[in-house]
Amino acid sequence: MITTADRLNSVQEYYFSKKLREVNQMLSEGKPIINMGIGSPDLLPHFSVVNAIQNSMNDKKAHEYQSYQGLPELRKAMTTFYQNQFNVSMDFASEVLPLMGSKEGIMHVSMAFLNKSDEVLIPNPGYPTYASVTELVQAKPVFYDLIEENNWLPDFEALEKLDLSKVKIMWVCYPHMPTGANATKEVFEKLIAFGKKHHILIVNDNPYSFVLNRNPMSIFQVEGAKEIALELNSLSKSFNMSGWRVGMILGNKTFLEAVLKVKSNMDSGMFYGIQKGAIEALSLDKNWFESQNEVYSKRRNLLFKLVEKLGCSYDEKSVGLFIWAKLPKDIASSEGFIDEILIEKNIFITPGTIFGSNGEGYIRFSLCIEEEKIKEALARF
Repeated sequence: MITTADRLNSVQEYYFSKKLREVNQMLSEGKPIINMGIGSPDLLPHFSVVNAIQNSMNDKKAHEYQSYQGLPELRKAMTTFYQNQFNVSMDFASEVLPLMGSKEGIMHVSMAFLNKSDEVLIPNPGYPTYASVTELVQAKPVFYDLIEENNWLPDFEALEKLDLSKVKIMWVCYPHMPTGANATKEVFEKLIAFGKKHHILIVNDNPYSFVLNRNPMSIFQVEGAKEIALELNSLSKSFNMSGWRVGMILGNKTFLEAVLKVKSNMDSGMFYGIQKGAIEALSLDKNWFESQNEVYSKRRNLLFKLVEKLGCSYDEKSVGLFIWAKLPKDIASSEGFIDEILIEKNIFITPGTIFGSNGEGYIRFSLCIEEEKIKEALARF
């Protein structure tokens, strides 16, 4: 009898993987499901990005194995993007590494730096993959609380009271997913100081900076951040290229060499055409972001009306691709609430609990849905 690895006992199938099977079954039965749960951009990439991949197909090296470090011109485009958008200077030869989506970077970083006895600080609420990957590499998650009363920002006094002797990595994500909270430079400065003090690698996951956000920030805007931090970024949300799987990790040469040791043993380079499309996307100017945000702003205003119909409250200043809504006090269960709406109204909304225990009492709406569908959802109530 063949048994699975013990590490699989520490994780469950991803929530959306399971829940979407249920949603798809309902669709197959003819139910008019409106999916407000998934943050997969429904808008198209810029036409020039699509043209770039199409035009690359006849290039001599288009169908060969590619470098594990990506095309030099892609790395240059990534560092130029950081210079133009964040005023952050990175060396394209040694301080940026293209990824097949930033999600794989979470695994690469964890495998590169964590041993079995190490501990990892993980936000609650936060992206579930931080915890599941930590478990898969047999390190120990240590959850730190983010709460509404503190604007979903780290409580450094509470962090200092923890036993940090075994902590190796701290995951942060600003703009924050799922709440849409935004960090300030002062918060990033505190994070860098905290990391240096306790010899903890600070990793900022930063895919939402340009969605409904007037103040995009990178953790590398803080002096000395390269000594103790890494940053993940992605073209999925900002450029509507989620299925292309293009991300990046930035940091000092020593850190990235460790990540590359893992990555180079797990793939054989990103497809040439996708790299060419990514180069084109990264060269788009602010008009691109303004046009995207005009669409998302209209959708958000409509969704606010739906949130209000459900008796929920929200922070209208939040940024990113989602609305994080607080349920009325008499609602006992986020999952029970969304299941009831799924059955009665055929609308799928994400329960806050999948992001951690501090997500109980909240639900999350995605902006990746056409205005007409939002209006239809409103009409159902």
